[in-house]
Amino acid sequence: MLKNYKFGSVVPFGLIHLGCFAALGLPFHWKYVALALGSYYVRMFGVTAGYHRYFSHRSYKLSRVAQFLMAFLAETSSQKGILWWAAHHRVHHTTSDTEDDIHSPEQRGFWWSHMGWIVSNEYDDYDPALIQDFGKFPELRWLDRNFWFPPTLLGAVFLAFGWGPFVWGFIIGTVMLWHGTFAINSLAHVWGTRRYATPDHSRNNFLLALVTLGEGWHNNHHRFKFACRQGIRWWEVDITYYVLRFMGWLGIARDLRGTRLPVSEQETA
Repeated sequence: MLKNYKFGSVVPFGLIHLGCFAALGLPFHWKYVALALGSYYVRMFGVTAGYHRYFSHRSYKLSRVAQFLMAFLAETSSQKGILWWAAHHRVHHTTSDTEDDIHSPEQRGFWWSHMGWIVSNEYDDYDPALIQDFGKFPELRWLDRNFWFPPTLLGAVFLAFGWGPFVWGFIIGTVMLWHGTFAINSLAHVWGTRRYATPDHSRNNFLLALVTLGEGWHNNHHRFKFACRQGIRWWEVDITYYVLRFMGWLGIARDLRGTRLPVSEQETA
């Protein structure tokens, strides 16, 4: 219902989508397409490795400086604050596809799960108790409150190089990034295959895995939510995990968690 949505979120969300049409008034260059894709995938890594695998699930460890930089990169995706995102995602995993799930396509429909919930006024707040492990860091609390700063700074950098880089690299790249991320909440719960009999409707999808750097192995993830690697089989492409392994070799990422279940869960495996 319209009363669930707020002017301050819906209007900017819509205007940025409309901004994609500005590309029609600009000379076309393939370098702009490459810029949009580069902007998309670099920031998608911030979403998958940052918002999701690090802050939501603690599937590996970073130093305090690297942690802040990862949070900053994640927030350039313009998907609200790092603590807000992770706290709500933790709720999703404890209530997945039940009436209490904040973005289940089974409960409130495809469009609500895809993007309605994020521009709604129902979930502006979060319970700080859910994210105390990261909420104790003042720099992360500041970044969470000022979530507009990283994407604004990035947009200004693109604009400094001209309207073409701004429209393609920032606006089009951001819209692609939104819908690539949102597809995991919506499509990955209705389209694909199920290897594990999880209590939700999560599914594995090869195409979504390519689009989201590995997040498409969603049924695997719901079975092993703490694992850094979501593409379990050799052919399940998981670019996020490969990059994190490389960061591990460089000494940046540490203690990447595997898919071995804790003893308390092994009986139900």
